Amino acid sequence: MTILQIDIVSDIACPWCAIGYARLEKAMEALKDNMEFTLQWHAFELNPDSSGDGEPILPALSRKYGRSEDEMRASQGQMMEIATSLGLNFEKLQERHTRNTFDAHRLVKWAGEQGKQTEMKMAFFEAYFGRAENVSNPEVLIYCVEAIGLDGDKAREVLASDLYADAVRQDEAQYQQAGVSAVPAYIINRKYLISGAQEPETLIKAFREIAESA
Repeated sequence: MTILQIDIVSDIACPWCAIGYARLEKAMEALKDNMEFTLQWHAFELNPDSSGDGEPILPALSRKYGRSEDEMRASQGQMMEIATSLGLNFEKLQERHTRNTFDAHRLVKWAGEQGKQTEMKMAFFEAYFGRAENVSNPEVLIYCVEAIGLDGDKAREVLASDLYADAVRQDEAQYQQAGVSAVPAYIINRKYLISGAQEPETLIKAFREIAESA
């Protein structure tokens, strides 16, 4: 059985990261008889500014990409259709606000020590894209923690401290230095970089080629 290590660089505020993981799941499922996958999530912040209360996503994206709000609404609408086809809840994608995700990333690190890193990430995606909740708000984060069966009180202790802050910053620095400037990004066996939310077929082909060259 071939084992592939996949390091996933992503942000909770990145819709394509949620779509990319759903596609990755399909690829891994298709290859499960021949390959075994180990996953590790790594932090990336699309909105590192933690000041203020965020702003509505459509004008924020319009300014960032130099396109009209109508164009951004159409683009987000297409993303919602893709997400729905993959079984993701993106119902409130266009109603969310820009949010800083540093504390959420800290809790992903913490959840990873209890074998629930992916579940934690999925709960945060659901809160942000499905319910347009404020994923920089500690109460929202605690709700997600408890929803996947982890201890809310222990998570509060993490949030009230600087625990895992260095680990998140180390992730960000390491992968920026490695040339990751957009997410999602997948590093396979610490050697091969696959950028973007690739289709399952593309990932399957890439994984097979990597396995053959190993």
